[in-house]
Amino acid sequence: MTGFTIACSELILGGQKSGKSRRAELLARQWLDAAPGHQAVMLATAQPWDDEMRQRIARHQADRAERVPGMRTVEEPLALAEAIRQHSNTHTLVVVDCLTLWLTNWLMPAESEQKSAPAHMDAAQTASLLIAIQEAAGPVVLVGNEIGLGVIPMGREVRAFVDALGRLNQDVAAVCERVTLMAAGLPLALKSAG
Repeated sequence: MTGFTIACSELILGGQKSGKSRRAELLARQWLDAAPGHQAVMLATAQPWDDEMRQRIARHQADRAERVPGMRTVEEPLALAEAIRQHSNTHTLVVVDCLTLWLTNWLMPAESEQKSAPAHMDAAQTASLLIAIQEAAGPVVLVGNEIGLGVIPMGREVRAFVDALGRLNQDVAAVCERVTLMAAGLPLALKSAG
């Protein structure tokens, strides 16, 4: 794996358990090891909807703490652009894990949040995210699912979500310097910097 240049951005896509988060963690560890002043922060978008999700989040936190002990975690389910702006600087790598859950939080809020959250994500939120990625002072690594490779979903809502995620992935890929597809733990470069 190549090292980072300042302000480099990478989108890592793949299916569930394809190695996306592991690659992001490896890049964060590389960044931390590259210079004594480097820092890394994980912007985690998952929300503990149920017991299984709470256990999954706890397992991810424990695994991440073991693999990348120097990386801080900030929970941010909705205000992703603002969080990137807040935490990005030339010495800090920002990891976003994951775009799919961020979109889910906007389009399908938990019952307790439905009254306070909008029923849909508008173009302004995506545009703000894209600008935050492009203007980030330091490297940004974003993780997301590629779910459009399977059977066309039966339900209207699920088809709408798959479409929205496909558009989001395309928009983010367009502004990132690198795009990597993960399969079976192996990276395939779809777009390379320079």
